[in-house]
Amino acid sequence: MTKTGNYEKATFAGGCFWCMVQPFDELEGIISITSGYTGGHVDDPSYEEVKTGETGHYEAVQIEFNPSLFPYEKLLRLYWPQIDPTDDGGQFQDRGPQYRTAVFYHNADQEASAQQSKKDMEQSGKFSQPVVTEIKPASAFYPAEDYHQNFYKTHEKEYKEDRKQSGRDEFIQSHWQ
Repeated sequence: MTKTGNYEKATFAGGCFWCMVQPFDELEGIISITSGYTGGHVDDPSYEEVKTGETGHYEAVQIEFNPSLFPYEKLLRLYWPQIDPTDDGGQFQDRGPQYRTAVFYHNADQEASAQQSKKDMEQSGKFSQPVVTEIKPASAFYPAEDYHQNFYKTHEKEYKEDRKQSGRDEFIQSHWQ
């Protein structure tokens, strides 16, 4: 089990990692959120390498959390409404394998919860297409360059412009709210 003290890690890929930080940020029980790369075959890849789509990595966020204050199941409930779980070619305007969606579990309990949440999503009737978000074991996670960390705060104008152009918010509004 991946724990730091009483903390655990959760790793989610949801397209561009810039858009995956804010929904989880500044909530009680969330200790830290790191944007990075996981699931590939190149050690310590750079953004330039990952964005080619040839390293096998996903852009992802790794969340350190206190499960007694913020249970893993609550993280999953926040994760699903951030993505289009039926798109296997990327997310919104971001296309390519590095922008696929996945839940990377760190222990058997997380795997069971993630599998159940995916099953619930498939049975919800919310989507006419199959849910293609993968549930995979966590592997090496490489933090992205400093420039990408907390991008929505440190590059607010660029983040808002990119998010507006992406189509993510329109999708969330029409499918989740």
